[in-house]
Amino acid sequence: MTWRQNRCCSSPRISRNPRTELYRSLPVNTSLFDFESLFTWLTETGHEAWSDQLQLACHHAIDVNSHGNFPDWHQCWKDLPDIDSRIHARNDGRVALDGQISAEVKSQLRSNLMKFRPWRKGPFDLFGIDIDTEWRSDWKWNRLRDHVELRDRSVLDVGCGNGYFGWQMLAAGATRIIGLDPFLLYVMQHEVIRKYVEAAPNYVLPLGDDCLPERLHAFDVTVSMGVLYHRTSPIEHLQSLYNSLKRHGQLVVETLVIDTRDEQLLMPEGRYAKMRNVWFIPSVDMLTKWLRRTGFQDVKVVDVTRTTTSEQRRTEWMTFESLPDFLDPADSSKTVEGHPAPVRAMLTAQRK
Repeated sequence: MTWRQNRCCSSPRISRNPRTELYRSLPVNTSLFDFESLFTWLTETGHEAWSDQLQLACHHAIDVNSHGNFPDWHQCWKDLPDIDSRIHARNDGRVALDGQISAEVKSQLRSNLMKFRPWRKGPFDLFGIDIDTEWRSDWKWNRLRDHVELRDRSVLDVGCGNGYFGWQMLAAGATRIIGLDPFLLYVMQHEVIRKYVEAAPNYVLPLGDDCLPERLHAFDVTVSMGVLYHRTSPIEHLQSLYNSLKRHGQLVVETLVIDTRDEQLLMPEGRYAKMRNVWFIPSVDMLTKWLRRTGFQDVKVVDVTRTTTSEQRRTEWMTFESLPDFLDPADSSKTVEGHPAPVRAMLTAQRK
């Protein structure tokens, strides 16, 4: 998908080229957290009450967070150089910003980008700077891309991180992506990209899925990846996702599972892979039952994959502990706590 807009033109010209280019030659964004076009779209599509609620919630979240590093992040964002750029999804899985910059500017930009660590979802290539993220999220995207219909669809991405999947979904033909993530750092990482693609309808709001009202029925596709096992009530989470969808809308849910064919459930005491907030890890059969009990139909298992240290690992862009530190050094089939090592499943389902 390509969207060209030069600085003297007031209206964009749209042409489609799925899975390659997204936008080209867009003006540099001058406003941090500029969601006005999103709120306008929600109002125009009959969701004015939710739009008003989101505006207040975003203002509150940004004000209350007051993250100790936020002043530095904001200054780094303001110091980003103005570059005529093109964003596209490359065949190697990277979301790339292309543009001509000098070696000096590139060095300064790399130093600025390092201040937004840890970079967890990606990879990205920003003006020749390779951001090798903790997760090879492109591998997950490759498992998903042929199992979800995105062309001309609106998408809700719950727990979206820095918006990496949103850029891939735009390239696949989605018209608008609203991502939710309460971690301000990841929202700032998205704002770094968005500064160079101001008009892109890929948003990351600093909110969790508790901002979703009942009976929203606003989206063609809802995505929840890496969220379900962090919820104290997984059924309520699935119900919230169900209610976010239009009639016949499609759900994508990706989560940790236990590798058994029976309807079983792991409820780890204490930590799982050093994570405190892992509450329920179902088998695929149990997750399928949950989805059907919630009201979904046509449930399909898209993929079941054991997470490897090639897919999730420490890099210079994410220097904290990662999967190799979470596994038993004497038995990689177990976590350090003795639980089964991470296996992740991806399922799709339809709202009635």
